[in-house]
This record gives sequence, structure tokens and C-alpha cells, in this order.
Amino acid sequence: MIPRALTIAGSDSGGGAGIQGDLKTFTALGVYGMSAITSITVQNTIGVFGVYDLPPDAVYSQIKVVVEDIGVDAVKTGMLSSEDIVKAVAEAVREFRLRNLVVDPVMRAKSGDPLLKESARKALMEELLPLALIVTPNLPEAQEMCGFKINSLKDMEEACRVIHSLGPKYVVVKGGHLEGDKKVDVLYDGKSFYHLEGKHVLTKNTHGTGCTFSSAITAFLAKGEDPIEAIKRAKEYVQGAIEHGLPLGHGHGPLNHMWMFYSL
Repeated sequence: MIPRALTIAGSDSGGGAGIQGDLKTFTALGVYGMSAITSITVQNTIGVFGVYDLPPDAVYSQIKVVVEDIGVDAVKTGMLSSEDIVKAVAEAVREFRLRNLVVDPVMRAKSGDPLLKESARKALMEELLPLALIVTPNLPEAQEMCGFKINSLKDMEEACRVIHSLGPKYVVVKGGHLEGDKKVDVLYDGKSFYHLEGKHVLTKNTHGTGCTFSSAITAFLAKGEDPIEAIKRAKEYVQGAIEHGLPLGHGHGPLNHMWMFYSL
């Protein structure tokens, strides 16, 4: 049976991130993708021009019918927007005993536009993180979750410790916002730290990087990889997608989810 992965996230009309980016990633990595849409964003490479949240009951029901009929091997969350949506998702994860949960704590779009309401941040940390196998904050998200500035690898390690104390089994603090020729993500499993290096690519076509990383981890988990190997393989996939990024639009173009099959 083909591995099955579910994304619970917002729709990106520009196609580079969110549900669209997740489903492209699942397909590229040989996984059957399903979705529960939380919000519809009016978005392109320049910015986010509108956000329309779905009712929490609709989000919960999408998850319910997929799980009960098709089944889910791994699941990720992306944009959850509101406190009520976060709580509805957490309820579904508990009720249906969803395993291999990857939480991408999406707070802002690449353009800087907010995607998570202030009232929802506390709910995400208290309701969802304790259920997560893996959480994947970038530096700004990690700073908001920890309450202190992150300026070095040592700071990233401390952030991993703090976030790990909230309940997830594995924490990956992504270092793409730090200066330097090498981009280092810090992975923490509660005992050891792993520094995952990637090359810096001089490009503005990086829209969807965070969504793609978390969905690639989810795909590899669905295929039976252990968490650390899934994270490492996801980083390699995203590195190639950035290197083959697509020069589309007038802002931050998308990375190339299908880079393994062709490049433009």
C-alpha cells in the first residue's frame, strides 16, 4: 500500500507554500497526499492580501472523514491561524490517535505578513506541541516560543531545550535566518544535539521552504523512516529544491518541489 500523509494547513493561492506546496512535496517523494484546509489565503509571491479562516468544525470534519476512510501514516500541521482551529486540530489528533505528527508552527509568511493570531500562539504551545513527534520552528518562530533572541548556534541549542520541554520528542530549530555561507539547523532529541549543515544559495526564490521541509519530513515518516533520518533526508530534498528555485512572480519566487524530475 502506498504511504499516506495528511497536511492540515492553509491554502496558498500562489501555489508555493501551504497545502499546495505540501501536496507537491508528498507527490514528489512517492506518498499519497491528503489535506484538511484551515484557511484560504489571498497570496502571491509579493505578499498576503487576505485570510479567510474556515470554521473549526469544518477543519475537524475534514480530518475525521479522511482518517476513517483512507487512513493516515503521518500528518503535519502548517498554518492554523486561530485559537479555535488549533484546539479543533488538537482534539482530532487525540481522538483519532494520529501518530507521526510534525508541527510547523507557521506564524508569518515569507513576506512578513502574520498567519497566526496572537491568541492562538499559547494554544499551539499548550495544546499541540505535547502531541508532536517533531516541531520545526525557524529562528523568528523559535524566538517567539522561547522569549529570547537567537544569535548563535549556542542560542539555537538553548532554544531547542526550551521548546523540547513543551512536549515534542524532537525539535529542529532552522538556522536559515543566521548570517554565514553555511546554513545550520539544530536538531535535538532530548539527549543529543545534531548540527545539519546546508549550503547557502544566493536566491530570492525560497517561498515555501518551511512548509516543504516539514512536509518532506512527514513524507519520509509515512514511508517508515525513523525521525532523525527523515529530518536529514528532508533537508537534502529542500536543499535541491532551493538550488533549482523557480523565478516566478515579482517577489519571492517558489522553490522547485519537482526538482528531482526536471529543472528549469
